[in-house]
Amino acid sequence: MKINLTPFSPPPQLYVPLSLSVAGDVLTLNGKTLDLSGIPEGATLPAEAVASDWVTGPITRTNGELSLTLRLPHGPNAPEESRFPAPITVTEDGTVDLPPYDAEPEEAPE
Repeated sequence: MKINLTPFSPPPQLYVPLSLSVAGDVLTLNGKTLDLSGIPEGATLPAEAVASDWVTGPITRTNGELSLTLRLPHGPNAPEESRFPAPITVTEDGTVDLPPYDAEPEEAPE
């Protein structure tokens, strides 16, 4: 499965983190499952057909591999990997590591 990420910076009061896990063709986004197993080879499912605000583009299956784009929230001090995320290739079931929401504040030297 190939997951592209579209970064966006929500206002702090509207921030909701994204947690993602995969089991076969089933994604779990913040505890809600999205079963993509019904997408046949060569098909494209528009984002509007999916009941998830996290999906921002069409979902396709090419050569057996699903490809989709998800929104990735980030904070005002997010590192480059969050502001310009690389695509993720998922090869096994489990939790998907996502770029951090914001940079950890550096501790002042004592």
